[in-house]
Amino acid sequence: MSDDDTPWLTCEETRGWVHLVGALMALPPAIDAQLKRDAGLNFFEYSILAELSMSPGRTRQMRLLAQLANGSQSRLSHAVQRLEKFGWVQRRACPTENRAVEAVLTDSGMAKVVETAPGHVREVRRTVIDVLSPQELEQLQQICRKVLAATSPQTLDVIDHAPPPSDAQCGSPEL
Repeated sequence: MSDDDTPWLTCEETRGWVHLVGALMALPPAIDAQLKRDAGLNFFEYSILAELSMSPGRTRQMRLLAQLANGSQSRLSHAVQRLEKFGWVQRRACPTENRAVEAVLTDSGMAKVVETAPGHVREVRRTVIDVLSPQELEQLQQICRKVLAATSPQTLDVIDHAPPPSDAQCGSPEL
């Protein structure tokens, strides 16, 4: 493709792209800062704990957990090792699949999630939820689904097929 064939962005498309990149760059440090300040966790570690807290039996295969937490298996392994040191997570062989390993949230880990969740939810509300109308939030979900379909269909598939949180986990301060 020559430069003449390049489908350059229009001014409106460029503005949309720049705003998306800005939001993608600004949001993770804001969330990370709150979690580090209030709970001594980074967002990736909290995502692991939160995902396990909502999983059946507070257990998830490491391979799926890496996808749901949006990290490589190597990064997940290092993070789980750190969480194990605090007694919040344990690893064990998967009883239903040879050579697979599961991460299990301990009672202490669940207590950490319950302790950390209120501050995290307040920051999520401050930075995203409360600045959008319900219609904009629905549009954001639809937009993100399209972007995930183009960039990481396997992540979209894992999200779509993960068991939905129970009513007790949605809107509950105790997850």
